[in-house]
Amino acid sequence: MKLLALETATEACSVALSLDGRVIARFRHAPRLQTDLLLPMVEEVLAEAGITLAAVDALAYSRGPGAFTGVRIAAAAVQALAFARDLPVIPVSSLQTLAQGALRVHGAARVLAVFDARMNEVYAGAFVRDGALMQPLDAEHLCAPAALPEKLRGDFFAVGNGVGTYLEVLREQCTLTGTDAALFPAAEDVLPLAVATYAREGGLAPELALPVYLRDEVWKKLPGR
Repeated sequence: MKLLALETATEACSVALSLDGRVIARFRHAPRLQTDLLLPMVEEVLAEAGITLAAVDALAYSRGPGAFTGVRIAAAAVQALAFARDLPVIPVSSLQTLAQGALRVHGAARVLAVFDARMNEVYAGAFVRDGALMQPLDAEHLCAPAALPEKLRGDFFAVGNGVGTYLEVLREQCTLTGTDAALFPAAEDVLPLAVATYAREGGLAPELALPVYLRDEVWKKLPGR
């Protein structure tokens, strides 16, 4: 399977191509430069593989939660590319992508993924290893860093920029077996999750390549909305 993945949910920008088991990837920590870097990265990985977009079977993207602008960039780019070639799209959680990266980089089997959501809140999710993939223990949450849901408390390897901001607050609620506040979600880690999703559910139509905003969902549920 030839699968192209895009990731821009936080301060990094990355693209990865799975070419029948071979992975070609580009990654750069580049705050506010994702719009400039993303499509040139796509061109680079396709050129290195010696194929064009027409040869790709599906497109995957990190759909959020994350920075509002960041999650929109990847979703919009995937929509445009998918419409151009009538390709299916596969959304993957940004928090799950980060947890998958913790497995790849650190061998972590239980991961608490935490993004700084600003306004004294975090996006957080807990994940556990199931074979070669990280699977969620609970829904993704937007919450105060001092008010993690019960299922997000326990023994975890904690990753994400929210860990650097709220480390001591998290330590009061969890037993942290390790931390990496400098780990960002990467398109390379979108790939295995997207392959599994595609095998299980297939892909979506291009117009359904939408970002996920947990804060937006909370707003919709407020009384009177």
